[in-house]
Amino acid sequence: MMQRPPPEDFSLKETRPHLGGGKVTGDKLTSTYDLVEQMQYLYVRVVKAKELPGKDLTGSCDPYVEVKLGNYRGTTRHFEKKSNPEWNQVFAFSKDRIQATFLEATVKDKDVVKDDLIGRVVFDLNEVPKRVPPDSPLAPQWYRLEGSKGEKVRGELMLAVWFGTQADEAFPEAWHSDAATVSGTDALANIRSKVYLSPKLWYLRVNVIEAQDLIPSDKGRYPEVYVKAIVGNQALRTRVSQSRTINPMWNEDLMFVAAEPFEEPLILSVEDRVAPNKDEVLGRCAIPLQYLDRRFDHRPVNSKWFNLEKHIMVDGEKKEIKFASKIHMRICLEGGYHVLDESTHYSSDLRPTAKQLWKPNIGVLELGILNATGLMPMKAKDGRGTTDAYCVAKYGQKWIRTRTIIDSFTPRWNEQYTWEVFDPCTVVTVGVFDNCHLHGGEKNGGGKDSRVGKVRIRLSTLETDRVYTHSYPLLVLHPNGVKKMGEIHLAVRFTCSSLLNMMHMYSLPLLPKMHYIHPLTVSQLDNLRHQATQIVSMRLTRAEPPLRKEVVEYMLDVGSHMWSMRRSKANFFRIMGVLSGLIAVGKWFEQICNWKNPITTVLIHLLFIILVLYPELILPTIFLYLFLIGVWYYRWRPRHPPHMDTRLSHADSAHPDELDEEFDTFPTSRPSDIVRMRYDRLRSIAGRIQTVVGDLATQGERLQSLLSWRDPRATALFVLFCLIAAVVLYVTPFQVVALLVGIYVLRHPRFRYRLPSVPLNFFRRLPARTDCML
Repeated sequence: MMQRPPPEDFSLKETRPHLGGGKVTGDKLTSTYDLVEQMQYLYVRVVKAKELPGKDLTGSCDPYVEVKLGNYRGTTRHFEKKSNPEWNQVFAFSKDRIQATFLEATVKDKDVVKDDLIGRVVFDLNEVPKRVPPDSPLAPQWYRLEGSKGEKVRGELMLAVWFGTQADEAFPEAWHSDAATVSGTDALANIRSKVYLSPKLWYLRVNVIEAQDLIPSDKGRYPEVYVKAIVGNQALRTRVSQSRTINPMWNEDLMFVAAEPFEEPLILSVEDRVAPNKDEVLGRCAIPLQYLDRRFDHRPVNSKWFNLEKHIMVDGEKKEIKFASKIHMRICLEGGYHVLDESTHYSSDLRPTAKQLWKPNIGVLELGILNATGLMPMKAKDGRGTTDAYCVAKYGQKWIRTRTIIDSFTPRWNEQYTWEVFDPCTVVTVGVFDNCHLHGGEKNGGGKDSRVGKVRIRLSTLETDRVYTHSYPLLVLHPNGVKKMGEIHLAVRFTCSSLLNMMHMYSLPLLPKMHYIHPLTVSQLDNLRHQATQIVSMRLTRAEPPLRKEVVEYMLDVGSHMWSMRRSKANFFRIMGVLSGLIAVGKWFEQICNWKNPITTVLIHLLFIILVLYPELILPTIFLYLFLIGVWYYRWRPRHPPHMDTRLSHADSAHPDELDEEFDTFPTSRPSDIVRMRYDRLRSIAGRIQTVVGDLATQGERLQSLLSWRDPRATALFVLFCLIAAVVLYVTPFQVVALLVGIYVLRHPRFRYRLPSVPLNFFRRLPARTDCML
């Protein structure tokens, strides 16, 4: 069946923006922001005022400054009864939107009825100087205030006014004219660009060895003791000790994720299972994590004995009893592992926790977030659709968030960020979100920032020192199908400091050594990854302004491991795509053997005879052939970074019921008849997988049974055949044997039979362990 071509909309487009004020060239431009288009701004820094006159009846004033440029006006905060106020606030007006020739900075007195004018300073925009970083900031100056008719009045205002670009240090903290509709300091903090750092994560290993002198309340029974360990919201327990005494032994490892700064202690409780649903605490201890040993390799740390404490109630008060019960443990923070907090397919960092084990960086990744086009309306405001878009990019421990562009379907950010690169086989993720925390969005129940889409770029697919400028489609899978939410325009450059170091990286293992010396189990890794993502999301939510939970989880691909019919289908076709190459080679060889094209078959015969007579040419010929194929394919090498493919993901052809299943909660919230239908469908797919896995196992067991005497006659025949073959091959030159076998395989169709060959028949008759299956 022919698959339909992908819609043009979902494809990647190369663009030619004016970066750094000029066109993209191979050379690195000298300006600070050379991967984004320059945006011009008029900056006004309002520093302070002095000797302001009193305006109200008490003879004092409550001053604030209003900066006005055409229709745009920004105001500083006001001070109560202060004639020498200090504001130190910056205002930025986009040059593209300036429709005035003069800038007014007016000092006013806050009043209940009408604010009084104290004085103002007027600037002609033609006289305003330009500032180009890395020049130092412009020094503010004192200006005498003028009245409404131009006369000098009492008081002075300290200001600095200049033209600059978004590369200016004042840019991130400035009040922006395009966000004039946003009020309140919280909302303003929510729209500014920010850089966040993930907390430093450690694996915490608790090796519970034994306990001594436990005192159970019921001395007439053998205690069933286990140890429960809690770190934050992670709780694990050992199995019940096999030694049913007051000195139980476990020697069991429990693994947790802990984040610096360590806030919660490790709490251990030794408990006795008195009845099926009743446990009695025999002792507790709390261990602060900051004082624990940190190990960087596999050498064991020293074990320690810890005192167990017990609380009892005396006259309604909690009384602590210390007694001789102790617990023996080996606890350490593992610095030699990389704590996995991202999906393994899209890791952006693979370094171990301990900084001492880090290798030097191999290069720098620079990302220019230019703009987005054709964004969909994400929410309604004043009866019309609107979008307040911002971007989040994550690579390594550093997260960045651009400023929010208010009410625009074509936002222009033009912000540039840089990351150190330690491994080229990593992925940078860029997500676009709609800010729902402005205009009192939280009060209206719009408490979550909506996802607009995301882009992933694998660094190893980029050529070094080349600037990639592409427009990426923002694709999101909704319950009613895949939808394009717009396009994001990025500029990316991966600069490599040493090509030799980078090539050397390809010879090293992907993860730190400890993952191979002391590997963690798959289920352990899954649980630890879940805990790590929860910790990262919780810590970033506590930043100011917060990077919200839904944003962090979308960027870290939380939930991508959940069952999905669509994903299973996509993975099946990926396997088929890989195997199709082998199948194609097999079909080609079958055509050679069947003499479909006699000339090719004769040439293959000649090549085969040469390789048999001169076997030393076999390997050089294979490698030469691979070299020629590689050179031949160079003409069609990919020129763009890969992007999300709707056809590969089977997102464009997914059945509505499959999508409904993918978006269902866990555990399910659907009615029982739908769940029953899905369960039956899952069973049918699982049945097919089971059959394939069973067939593979059967072939393997048949190979084993060649020599296992499971079928005495078959093994006797095979052993006899091996003896005869050994004698024949010992006396016959190998070249003759190879020649005879090859010519037999390539024989003409008139010497062939349609029936399967003798070795194949023999192999198929061998017993497998299927007859032992229930």
